[in-house]
Amino acid sequence: MFELNDRVIVLTGSTGVLGGSIAKSLAKEKSIVIVLGRNEALLKSLTLELNVFSESNYFVVDVLSKEALIKVKEKIIQKWGRVDALINAVGGNLPGAVVGEDQSLFDLAEDDFDEVVDLNLKGTLLPSLVFGEVMKDQGKGSIVNYSSMAVDRTITRVAGYSASKAAMENFTRWMAVEMALRYGDGVRVNAIAPGFFIGKQNKKLLLNEDGSLTERGEKIIRNTPMKRFGKAEELSGAIHFLCSDSARFITGIVLPVDGGFSAYSGV
Repeated sequence: MFELNDRVIVLTGSTGVLGGSIAKSLAKEKSIVIVLGRNEALLKSLTLELNVFSESNYFVVDVLSKEALIKVKEKIIQKWGRVDALINAVGGNLPGAVVGEDQSLFDLAEDDFDEVVDLNLKGTLLPSLVFGEVMKDQGKGSIVNYSSMAVDRTITRVAGYSASKAAMENFTRWMAVEMALRYGDGVRVNAIAPGFFIGKQNKKLLLNEDGSLTERGEKIIRNTPMKRFGKAEELSGAIHFLCSDSARFITGIVLPVDGGFSAYSGV
């Protein structure tokens, strides 16, 4: 139903747990998957896995450099001639932008806060501008961004991450409207909002060393009707849908993939 065969799909943040899972799921659908990132060793290893299923390639690039992204875009267009979809899975957090257990809001480190905002907001904005222009010129394309549960619900401690993801989600809607009003219905911009998935950055916050839930992990599960964390592969269906022509009349939405977390009042 969600036909993605031979689609040229550019993916940022592909070396993370969630991004890597998405890359593999797209390769299994026979998409041409082009992964971007800063760590060449990880990109090369991932691409070898992807090539088992479909044509794939990687480019080492800093997504916070528009100039570098433009050079990569030119190489992609020279080889494949188009970009059918862009998935912005890049994102992250830093200790100084988090309110620690023994800290208060007033202990936030400004430099770390700024870096988190750059990564989560500009790290989505710049690839969207560079590859969105390709889609505008070709008259068709889909951009899928990664939002967060921290946008609509206050998630304690992660101040910088929450603020930056809220800004990114606003930009997603803004760009969706701008592209449709100016250039017609061919280019769509949407986002998914993952619930709670165990990754490298949040594992220590959610799980103790023995694998049991931390106090924070228990609170999350208590407020998730499905009573578990998500599995990385469970994001694939939503992303495949938004990248495909099945979603051709959908733009400017944020699709939760959260086990019911965003719907539950706790009562």
